[in-house]
Amino acid sequence: MNLQPSDAPRGRALAEAAAKVIPGGVNSATRYIGEPYAFTSAQGAYLTDLDGTSYLDYHAAFGAILLGHNAEPVNRAMNQALTGLDLSGLGVTELEVALAERICSIIPSAESMIATVTGSEATAQAIRLSRAATGRRLIVKFQGGFHGWHDPVARNVISAPDRAYGLDPLSAGILPEALESTLIAEFNDLGSVQSLLAEHDGEVAAIILEPIPHNVGALVPTAEFVQGLRELCTSTGTVLIFDEVITGFRHALGGYQSICGVTPDLTTFGKGMANGYPVGGLAGRRDLMEHFNGRTGNVLLAGTFNGNPLGCAAALATLDYLAEHPEFYTRTFDFGAQLRTGLDMIVGDLGLAAHAAGFGGVFNLYFTPNKPAGFRDLLENDHGAYVAFHRSMINRGFLMLPMSLKRNHVSGAHTQADIDRTLEAAEKALADLAA
Repeated sequence: MNLQPSDAPRGRALAEAAAKVIPGGVNSATRYIGEPYAFTSAQGAYLTDLDGTSYLDYHAAFGAILLGHNAEPVNRAMNQALTGLDLSGLGVTELEVALAERICSIIPSAESMIATVTGSEATAQAIRLSRAATGRRLIVKFQGGFHGWHDPVARNVISAPDRAYGLDPLSAGILPEALESTLIAEFNDLGSVQSLLAEHDGEVAAIILEPIPHNVGALVPTAEFVQGLRELCTSTGTVLIFDEVITGFRHALGGYQSICGVTPDLTTFGKGMANGYPVGGLAGRRDLMEHFNGRTGNVLLAGTFNGNPLGCAAALATLDYLAEHPEFYTRTFDFGAQLRTGLDMIVGDLGLAAHAAGFGGVFNLYFTPNKPAGFRDLLENDHGAYVAFHRSMINRGFLMLPMSLKRNHVSGAHTQADIDRTLEAAEKALADLAA
């Protein structure tokens, strides 16, 4: 199925109407991709656009859809929540306590938890907390890591070669001192971190990282790297923050930290924890988290919608399902491995310089001469080929974000037939690309 712009009059018309009242026509910068312009319904592994075209969804709302669209256990919990308390704005609710207890029982680093609405809020709180607890000003992030839209981390994600590792802000309007308070290291290169800590001895409050940098596809860490970070942070009194907004709950109920065996001081999470409903959070060591205590602490915790009943209900239902269905992970890991193996076989047969990567149910195809280990290797990625492959898959009915280095996600609703069809379509798309 090849789709052309002329096939989407309703979607295109809505996009044009949106542009008149919403800057750029979308409420988050990377949502505008051209066709498909707008969606009207979703079920399981499929999204349907405004013109009635159905797509097998691997975008999964940047990974927020974990179980599949409109998952029945989550919808049932939401319907029940709608008949109860809407929002009190005072005290605490049973759902908030239940969610915090659940998080503290499944995430290794979690001794205490706060709820947020988004992952960006969670990482902002984690950084502020780290600075308050240590009395230090600087933080370290990794080139290619994305930790939300707030000022200290809004730099050096998918940087062009001439801007990588230098000052590469994501936005205008950020105070220079906010950007300069963040130091940039190389993922999977412990020496780059050691050098920064030595150069700024006693000044670094925290190191924040996606344990798998899924915002540039999937760079899988070595055991030596993550264990080395833990040891460095312990020896220097630096707070280690795992940003598990994407990896949390997608790869394991206890997050990637439960897989790699390294326990950070703080963990942020969101996205898939509520299967598409807005909720996030921050958890960690009790002595650190007590800084948020409104009576005895010194770090502000505020947010009208923090711990709202709908977000908590959706999160609890999602986590309950994952706990009761461990085969979810077996299944998504198997499908992810099939896709990576299949893609590697296809590009090998076609003689393309490309390498499948990923972890669990996340997969992507780098167009690089060698399989990347860090961002420096991604400077050789053929961005045009990356985008063209994803666009070709969209035109065949498989929704993959047509932006370079963006990952794809297998949800609990994908089937073996979906995987087989995906590889068949990918073979045709890549053959066209090779030609």
